[in-house]
Amino acid sequence: MMLQDEILVNKFGQGLASYEVLLDKFQLFDLMDKNKFLNDLLFLVLQSKPIDEDIGDAIRESGLKPTFTPCVLLLKGVSYHNLKKIAELPAREKEKVLKLFLSLFRVSYQRRFKLERNDPNKWWYWDLSKDENVKKVINQFS
Repeated sequence: MMLQDEILVNKFGQGLASYEVLLDKFQLFDLMDKNKFLNDLLFLVLQSKPIDEDIGDAIRESGLKPTFTPCVLLLKGVSYHNLKKIAELPAREKEKVLKLFLSLFRVSYQRRFKLERNDPNKWWYWDLSKDENVKKVINQFS
């Protein structure tokens, strides 16, 4: 995932970017790039350390019907193996997977953000509403 996209996902986690912005970007990708983006997003989800108790909130926040395949699979747990299975669903499910993964990310990210906000060693928990923090990330990691 490009650094700019990673910043955008983390801004989403902080409530600074909308789902629509990420969806618009995602819809421009071909299937191979969609798969790569979802796999990279899966890494960010895992990095935010979701717990099974986040599942209900993530499904509710996503606005998806709990009977949709990605949601049914998520109810089995947040282990890597299970999330990978969700990421590998057919092309027709990719936007639902994106929405669900972003919601799961935001729920678990928010919990970690409260604990690790502004940790100097973890830029993804810096206050990304501040342009100087975003510029610092780009300058250090580009």
